[in-house]
Amino acid sequence: MNLTAATRLAGVVGHPIAHSLSPVLHNTWLEAAGLDGAYLAFSVAPGRFAAFVDGFRGGSLAGLNVTLPFKTDALAAADHVSGRAQAAGAANLLLFRQDGTVAADNTDGEGLLYAFARQAPGFRPDRGPAVFFGAGGAARGAAATFLAAGCPEVRIVNRTRARAEALSTALGGAIRIFDLADAADALDGAAAIINASSAGLDEAAAPPPDLTAAPAHAVVMDMTYRPLRTPFLLAGAARGLVTVDGLDMLIGQAMPAFEAFFGQRPPAGCDVRGRVLQILGDAE
Repeated sequence: MNLTAATRLAGVVGHPIAHSLSPVLHNTWLEAAGLDGAYLAFSVAPGRFAAFVDGFRGGSLAGLNVTLPFKTDALAAADHVSGRAQAAGAANLLLFRQDGTVAADNTDGEGLLYAFARQAPGFRPDRGPAVFFGAGGAARGAAATFLAAGCPEVRIVNRTRARAEALSTALGGAIRIFDLADAADALDGAAAIINASSAGLDEAAAPPPDLTAAPAHAVVMDMTYRPLRTPFLLAGAARGLVTVDGLDMLIGQAMPAFEAFFGQRPPAGCDVRGRVLQILGDAE
């Protein structure tokens, strides 16, 4: 990679950040497209995010993808906020304008729907209730996306009822809350069952929920991609349900960001998923 004064720069910010696969995605696309650009990773100490963003006002950096723990900080740091970032209560994309202002957006929902389209062709959010395990920021953004896409009802299953109620208040719309003990009731007639929580990633620490009550047409999705086949997805596959992993969500949310940073969509035919799977040591 030969960096020059004309090289267009973008990056991802988080803490920690060494695990991020975003540089792999964007730099793979840049290389395939033959663009003069580079994508970097930035680790910022908690409490220093706003100062970090202010340092790039004016456009020395095209923009940033934002990951944990700074997605809500990114929303607060922006001068202009998109409707979907406002609905999600968080931003995963910041764009630096030449006039010194910062625009915030959230492409996580776009990535979520991309993953469903890739791995569950024919799925439509408006065909039935969506069940979300977890009530954090990831669940809020995903639930907002499903509601906007016509989902008739969102059901939140969470250990802490107060947190689920806060999510319901923030989103409005057709939302029902279920305790973990009532998860089977939440699954009744569900079209989509989505893990938006860290629970269930480590089967020894927190086994996945019982999906016996899930209808045969339900699609099971886990928003994480490490490991690629989580206990949550394995439980869905054991029930014979269609499953969707989180890697395509990561790719799907990165595609509009790449276009915003570098002025064009990622090149068609570039097997960025295969590149990531090599790094993760997984095979399909």
